[in-house]
Amino acid sequence: MVEPNTTDIRRIGVIGAGTIGAGWVAYFLAKGFDVAVSDPAPEAPDHVRRVIEGAWPILTRMGLASDASPTRWRFHADPVVAVDGCDFVQENAPERYEIKVPLLLRLDSALPREVVIASSSSGLLISRLQERCNFPERCVIGHPFNPAHIVPLVEVVGGLKTGHAAIDTAMRFYKSIGKHPILIRREVPGHLANRLQAALWREAVHLVAEGVASVADIDAAISEGPGLRWALMGPHLTFALAGGTGGMAHYMNHLAPAMVSWWQSLGNPTLTPELQQKLVDGVAAETGGRPIAELERERDAMLARIIELRRDGANTIEG
Repeated sequence: MVEPNTTDIRRIGVIGAGTIGAGWVAYFLAKGFDVAVSDPAPEAPDHVRRVIEGAWPILTRMGLASDASPTRWRFHADPVVAVDGCDFVQENAPERYEIKVPLLLRLDSALPREVVIASSSSGLLISRLQERCNFPERCVIGHPFNPAHIVPLVEVVGGLKTGHAAIDTAMRFYKSIGKHPILIRREVPGHLANRLQAALWREAVHLVAEGVASVADIDAAISEGPGLRWALMGPHLTFALAGGTGGMAHYMNHLAPAMVSWWQSLGNPTLTPELQQKLVDGVAAETGGRPIAELERERDAMLARIIELRRDGANTIEG
């Protein structure tokens, strides 16, 4: 595979226009790209339009859409038609091998060999997704974090047959458009961020099951505590600062043993129908029945503000 220059990427194909796909469309438009969109759902064009309209004020406020147009996208029912002339493809079909594998084969058969196909899969293995492709070396995972038009993180994963050129292109491309790509060096189900989320949620569900605290208080234990620090730094650096002037070495010697002792009592709950209903009722009580759309708007506005504060803080430190 010939490694393309990311500055040559002008037209992007977004295949699959659900929550993640539509978020990608809004972000790519904000960065000035022409976008071709495809999705089999009859309501997909209207959904994409609504997501763009909802995302555009936040993207503009974040300084990402000042010189861009929200109308530079076209919809095609046929994904092969959509990717014609595209320089990069972001695939966002449902999280099922039986859907994604044949879809990637169709895209692979229609695209020039040098065009990277990136799958937004949140947990599937790219080695399995690429196995029927004629040019599997150009297939990677390019997994964003929801909402894709706001959160910077993109996980990049190569499979057994992925070429270094495709990985390098994806990493450089995502970085060039203001994302924060991280390279996952070895394939594991769920990649990285979702595995960390799964570990935390497993214990949160266990604590609900055991009656240790309410759903709302368990959520508050994160959002009003460590979650605030996690918006600034990850768990390793957070614990290094917990070690004071001695840093991570002091934490390892004096604080880590206690935490390790708690590992033995961490739970492994079973999501029985009764426990599921308990979680559903707990979230309903926590939100007071507020609509999901309202909660999403509130979340997105606060996420944008946090990102702005992080950026302003970094600029102040560097200055």
